Amino acid sequence: MNIHTRRQFLRKLGLSAAALPFLPALPSLAQGASGTRPPQRIIFMFTPNGTIPPEFWPDQTGPDFQFKRILAPLEPFRKRVMTLKGISNKVGGDGDGHMRGMSCLLTADELLPGNIQGGGGKPAGWARSISIDQELRNFLQARPETATRFGSLELGVAVPNRADPWTRENYAGGNQPLAPLSDPYAVFQKLYGQTKDRENVGSVLDEVRADLQSIAAHVDREEKDLLDQHATFVREMEKNLQNPGTVNLMFPPPQLEAGVALDNDGIPKISTMQADLLVSAFANGMARVATLQYTNSVGQARMRWLDIHEDHHGLSHEPDNHVEAQEKLVKINVWLCEQLAYLARKLDSIPEPGGHGSMLDHTTIIWTNELGKGNSHTLDNIPFVLVGGGLGFKSGHAFDFGDVPHNRLWLSIAHAFGHHIPTFGHKDLSQGGALVLS
Repeated sequence: MNIHTRRQFLRKLGLSAAALPFLPALPSLAQGASGTRPPQRIIFMFTPNGTIPPEFWPDQTGPDFQFKRILAPLEPFRKRVMTLKGISNKVGGDGDGHMRGMSCLLTADELLPGNIQGGGGKPAGWARSISIDQELRNFLQARPETATRFGSLELGVAVPNRADPWTRENYAGGNQPLAPLSDPYAVFQKLYGQTKDRENVGSVLDEVRADLQSIAAHVDREEKDLLDQHATFVREMEKNLQNPGTVNLMFPPPQLEAGVALDNDGIPKISTMQADLLVSAFANGMARVATLQYTNSVGQARMRWLDIHEDHHGLSHEPDNHVEAQEKLVKINVWLCEQLAYLARKLDSIPEPGGHGSMLDHTTIIWTNELGKGNSHTLDNIPFVLVGGGLGFKSGHAFDFGDVPHNRLWLSIAHAFGHHIPTFGHKDLSQGGALVLS
């Protein structure tokens, strides 16, 4: 039997279930044959306090749109960018606009009753449902051919060290918030450096080696040669695991600058480090789903590196006729878009095995926000920008959907991954089904 694809290989071997999430990190399995379709990946990038609509949304729809100032850093990726105007968070319920904007963003469902009082509305608690990133994670992890070591990564940049609906966008289920990891040095340890992790991988490799040996006598010569190649990879990985400073990776881990302060003024370097770690983890097959959260709803970063000394949230509350504040907000959002462009460039710099373009061609980044506009606290017309590919969407296109619930966008994303759920989040808001993005 001719074994050429990862799925066929895994099914043929009948490997132990515990080993499967670790196998994509082995070069032979991660690369696959030239005909193997590269994995689909997705990153949800969050930034707070709304946008400046006149400097964000293109005036035209269709393929001939022009970038306004805020989205100008994406010009090199024009043919792989989609802007989605007219998508709103219509969830409603308890909690203030910032709370619902944040904790209902990826869950698309109401907040549970609680005792957390916001700046308006009734007190509320955590989100009622699972977030779309974790829904996709669970879907992919349930299948041997798409399972990865971590499943998903939740990364942050200067997220406050507190737990409330203003700081959490990821939910494993109702009333189950997940904290983003905002320390890049801790992320590095999680991905590459913990002795316990190396020991766990080593024990799994023992099982893999035993699996390969157990079936070697039951296959033909061609398959035995392939098994011998994989056994060699396993032996090499075991040797590398004995060295606490290295792991057998397709791509080396990034070199992090030492001593970066994990505070407000460290945000630019933290942003770069987190993006580098995320891309490295994706390249090495450790996860296919990730979130990258910049600060939090009501984010109060002071972007002194831009010569802006007022806090972001305070500026976002200034009226539209406050020209100086508007210009500073544009400058802040341009910088945030530059972080998105940096992430896209990193992905685009890494080729997919087998001549399938770059990682960006098979990774979709979704940049979004908890508000449509800061000084009105509106949850209408939430900024949604997609960069990258792999989901079959119409890239290089500006859409305007009028005014539809964002539940329908998450349905589109789930369906593009092959996860054909009928609704997501609040069922009543899924009416009309997935948005047509192709």
